[in-house]
Amino acid sequence: MLAKAISFALCGLEAYPITIETDITSGLPFITIVGLPDNAVKESRERIRLAIKNSGFTFPGGRITINLAPADVKKEGPGFDLAIALSVLASDNQIPTQLLSNYAFLGELALDGQIRPINGALPIALACDPKVFHGLIVPVENSREAALANTIAIYPAKNIKEVINFLSNTQSIPPAACEGASLLNHNRRRYSMDFADVKGQSHVKRGLEIAAAGGHNVLMIGPPGSGKTMLAKRLPTILPDMTLTEALETTKIHSIMGLVKNTSGIVTSRPFRSPHHTASDIALIGGGSNPKPGEVTLAHNGILFLDELGEFSKHVLEVLRQPMEDLNVTVARANRSLSFPCGFMLVAAMNPCPCGWLTSNLKPCQCSPLDIKKYLARISGPLIDRIDIHLQTPALKTHELLNHLPTENSLEIKKRTAKARQVQLGRFKSSSVHTNAQMTTGHIKEFCELDDNGRDLLKKAIETLGLSARAHDKILKIARTIADLAGSEDIESAHIAEAIGYRALDRNLG
Repeated sequence: MLAKAISFALCGLEAYPITIETDITSGLPFITIVGLPDNAVKESRERIRLAIKNSGFTFPGGRITINLAPADVKKEGPGFDLAIALSVLASDNQIPTQLLSNYAFLGELALDGQIRPINGALPIALACDPKVFHGLIVPVENSREAALANTIAIYPAKNIKEVINFLSNTQSIPPAACEGASLLNHNRRRYSMDFADVKGQSHVKRGLEIAAAGGHNVLMIGPPGSGKTMLAKRLPTILPDMTLTEALETTKIHSIMGLVKNTSGIVTSRPFRSPHHTASDIALIGGGSNPKPGEVTLAHNGILFLDELGEFSKHVLEVLRQPMEDLNVTVARANRSLSFPCGFMLVAAMNPCPCGWLTSNLKPCQCSPLDIKKYLARISGPLIDRIDIHLQTPALKTHELLNHLPTENSLEIKKRTAKARQVQLGRFKSSSVHTNAQMTTGHIKEFCELDDNGRDLLKKAIETLGLSARAHDKILKIARTIADLAGSEDIESAHIAEAIGYRALDRNLG
């Protein structure tokens, strides 16, 4: 007898339904799974057999054929286990076939029949059409995350027997409820690090505040021990809190990669991704035979921190150029093309030379001019152009190191950056742009008007430093953010002057 059950598979960031068809015929006991299953799906044969047996049901004899449709798309992962097991029982007349028609099923089965969590519960719940299904049955651990979709009833189940009892109306399962906004506010992360921990570096702190307020990319360059990594790790503490829309976008991405580990089921703090300098271009951008998001997408709505930037492969760094400009990355394969969002802030840190001591008074530099030139040439001019703010991070002086006077904490800085972001959200409310760093040429013309003094100052900087057209736009964007932090509607010459100071590396590294 033929029985059908519905589950879901993932393709990129989206989910699509999979129809599981099971038919049992006479013959020697054997299970065949067709429809391009991967090894995890093929191995479900033994999991399902023992899960059915240990749940008090009889595993049918005979030849069992299981088809996963559509048959031309590769199926990955153990998330089909529950749906396959139910279709096998229905095909053997141990449960009525019609019980499976109104629900979709997700979950990996343990050998004792318990349902284990799977990846991608939120995008699957978003793709589950309430006009087609009465509800989505998921593992208990995935229920709060799936309920964030708020589009279909989510029923958390512990084991296969509980699911069958629920379908047969002999046991009730209350649908999971999850209010995203209150959950987000209740579970916001409390950081253990603070900008008050950082001694000195007032100029760098100011630059990072501007970067946080406008979503600008940053490069810090200085000798070892000057605090570059320490400052970068504290940057999330001054970023404005994520909105519910941003939190859901981020949760969806992290869910697919199995990174939503907290009990709340939602990502509440901005991502901070810090890949090692040995990372490949696929690890950074995404890809694979069944394309998965890379680090740039995992950093969406947050920070991508590249420490020791000069040690990354030049090829790997160059693939960042398009995602930084377009805020999305397209991964093309022979049979499909997928786009992943990557609206991240790039924060990079590097030494000024291979030994690191070129700009330090603590130790003499051991590098030859040729070594220094080769080292700096790893960072191409076009990539430098795309980094808005360049911060020279000097080694701490003795009196700064021994100073124990309190400095401004992250909360005070965050109040200013959040206020500036609110100004930007109001400014760009009728467009897809959210921060000054994302402004297009049209936005720059509309919102970055200069007076005569400002224009003269910018013209002189362009001629003196040999700035590109992109660097010109970056200066205007930074100046707009500085004006927002100052509460000024107009960009003044002082704002332009400060913004120009953050493009000094164009001369040194271009």
